[in-house]
Amino acid sequence: MSIVTWSFPTTIVFGNGSLTKLPDHVRRASGTRALVVCDPGVVRAGIAERVKRVLEGAGIAAAIFDRVAPNPVEENVFEGAAAFKAHGADVVVSVGGGAPLDTGKLIALRTTHERPLHEYDDAIGGDAHITSNVPPILTVPTTAGTGSEVGRSGVVTLKATGRKTVIFSPYLLAKAAILDPELTTSMPARVTAATGFDALTHNIEAYLSLGDHPMADGIALAGVELCAKYLQTAVENGADLEARGGMMKAAMMGAVAFQKGLGVCHSLAHPLSSEKDMHHGLANALCLPAVMDFNNITVPDRIERVRRVVDVTATSLSNAIRSLREKVGLPSGLGAEGVTKADIGKLADKAMEDACHRSNPRPCTREDMMKLYDVSL
Repeated sequence: MSIVTWSFPTTIVFGNGSLTKLPDHVRRASGTRALVVCDPGVVRAGIAERVKRVLEGAGIAAAIFDRVAPNPVEENVFEGAAAFKAHGADVVVSVGGGAPLDTGKLIALRTTHERPLHEYDDAIGGDAHITSNVPPILTVPTTAGTGSEVGRSGVVTLKATGRKTVIFSPYLLAKAAILDPELTTSMPARVTAATGFDALTHNIEAYLSLGDHPMADGIALAGVELCAKYLQTAVENGADLEARGGMMKAAMMGAVAFQKGLGVCHSLAHPLSSEKDMHHGLANALCLPAVMDFNNITVPDRIERVRRVVDVTATSLSNAIRSLREKVGLPSGLGAEGVTKADIGKLADKAMEDACHRSNPRPCTREDMMKLYDVSL
């Protein structure tokens, strides 16, 4: 697999061994001292130290900050900003899955922006407070799910609201994203499956979302196709670099496509992470079939087109998704992850507060949210 470079608009370097290109892009961003933002799992896998060696071998001073929770909270951002200043850093290099990649963006934001984080909430127009003086960000994904490496937002659970909050701005875009499939081979099968379903959900919801964005639609459909082709193989054979690379492409494409919008599945998933500490990709996987049936009333032609891409033999898109979910070893419902009927009311309240459902093709009420959670149990 050769190393190739794309720009959309982040510079994307893709290919086996492409981590070696990281120092070039740090220097291009005028970086000389890097804070490597990651989580403890990335440290245990040896990847954080590997990134540090690559940077230091090129004369770029690097320090590792690994205090990032699986579902990031604002304390992670504050501590990371303090570590950035203590190192005298001038660039953030975020390494890992969605949590470190999102947190790295918000750490960079925090180093120059002092408002309470809830004031930057995209749902209330907080992007107006974000200015261009954010230090450069570079991203190195080690999973294939969120696509945060090319996204312009960070998601964090805030004390002020107790909910997952999206902070969005073009100034949070990475200067470069290094997509090296070799860095994803240590991902366990269940994590591969859950993150892969996150990528699948991004692409599907972007395609179905409200609005007219033919470029996003085309990218989203191609991303769905990659998930259908490669997810099961990546789960079953983690050393298959073609499948790993295919899923990295799908994740990246999903994040590019969802600039058009997402949908109610993400509004259902976000409270499951903040309230039940559920992996975001798994939450999407468990809610997605019910959402597809819900949306089929409004956009049947688009649902049918996605069904043909995912599994032309399936009788419905929701059944195609359930079949793929079973093949990759994920549970069949929220109940298997400890969610009960008693949780539904509070979850529905949080889901209604989440902005993602605003671009869902079918409007959602609180009662709809409750029914979708119930069907997904």
